[in-house]
Amino acid sequence: MRLFSLTKEIAIDLGTANTIIIHNGKIVIDEPSIVALDRRTDKLIAVGKEAQQMQGKENDHIRTVRPLRKGVIADFNAAELMIRGLVKKASSRSWFSPSLRMVVGIPSGSTEVEIRAVRDSSEHAGGRDVYMLYEPMAAALGIGLDVEAAEGNMIVDIGGGTTEIAVISLGGIVSNKSIQIAGDDLTDDIQAHMRRAHNVRVGERTAELIKINVGSALTELENPPADFVVHGPNQMTALPMEVPVSYQEISHCIEKSISKIEAAVLGALEQTPPELYADIVRNGIWLAGGGALIRGLDKRLTDKIGIQFHIAEDPLLAVAKGTGVALKNIQNFSFLIR
Repeated sequence: MRLFSLTKEIAIDLGTANTIIIHNGKIVIDEPSIVALDRRTDKLIAVGKEAQQMQGKENDHIRTVRPLRKGVIADFNAAELMIRGLVKKASSRSWFSPSLRMVVGIPSGSTEVEIRAVRDSSEHAGGRDVYMLYEPMAAALGIGLDVEAAEGNMIVDIGGGTTEIAVISLGGIVSNKSIQIAGDDLTDDIQAHMRRAHNVRVGERTAELIKINVGSALTELENPPADFVVHGPNQMTALPMEVPVSYQEISHCIEKSISKIEAAVLGALEQTPPELYADIVRNGIWLAGGGALIRGLDKRLTDKIGIQFHIAEDPLLAVAKGTGVALKNIQNFSFLIR
């Protein structure tokens, strides 16, 4: 019987918006994918929630960086510092630094160069054995689907930087579509709308709060949320403004982006073999990722496409839970990328 192991096993959902780390089947880190760096030395000052609190409030000595953009590593050095910093947060204090076995979720549309960037960042952050897993497969595992069964399941994972759409059967991805329209684009739409319609400047964090509180894919909801009051400076006069924002208004302003996600789902269904298509009609389509929480999105897609859409039980954590399942089954799952 081993008293301790020199190898620590962790699963990482390396997301554009949030990074989640699982150890021993438990979520030990769930923090924003952002770092604060010293402008002169590029040394790490803060990571995760502490760095997010500094966002938009930087001075001459501090800059905040989101290392991932559109689902891929945009700043290699910042990504490495972020992974290292979050892993350190997750590790309990010990006399030695254990070597890490990692399973990391990556977008299904990743190129060889992007996959290598994730692997290198993970290895530099202390990973000895690094396995990778495509996010739609991870989401399916996290939802609890039998990915190795001889039947088709479709996953739509709407993250921060990308929307991943995949048909899964027999432990593999049969067809997939990855588009760079996701949560960040909805946030950008809201910022542009507030400038255009109300002449008020709002930052990324405020736009994110608007999306969470009154984001909607439909103009008519059964249980509508109350208007969200935004405070910000007038673009022309710089005087403070108070603007109530309704869910109907946000529904109109994110319409173009939601339509693009809709079109991508239809495009993925067109590529699906007939036998698997029949399974999908019977099983329905699963929505995961933060975008699944947009009010009325499941109903809108169901009405438009004619197939029932289900929201995962905990859509924000579906990919993370799936990477945790993969970690426990490293020897059995042939679809893990080494």
